Amino acid sequence: MDSFGSDLSSGSSGKMDTGTIMEQVKVQIAVANAQELLQRMTDKCFKKCIGKPGSTLDNSEQKCIAMCMDRYMDAWNTVSRAYNSRLQRERARI
Repeated sequence: MDSFGSDLSSGSSGKMDTGTIMEQVKVQIAVANAQELLQRMTDKCFKKCIGKPGSTLDNSEQKCIAMCMDRYMDAWNTVSRAYNSRLQRERARI
């Protein structure tokens, strides 16, 4: 994060480039969303699949985790596509 401020200046004038700032904010939001998605998926699948936490996962726990994560990502992608489609329709009406 230390480089964030130093990347914002453009040229020798020291003024902030609004386009650069917006792009960096978008990247940071995307990273935060991906981290939140991963955290939620991990929490939900752990609670669903792991009965007794230990040092290793048995075969059924591994399969459950893999299937749970696949289903979670499929559902998230479906919702994301529907949301983006709705946004595009709403923007087209404006």
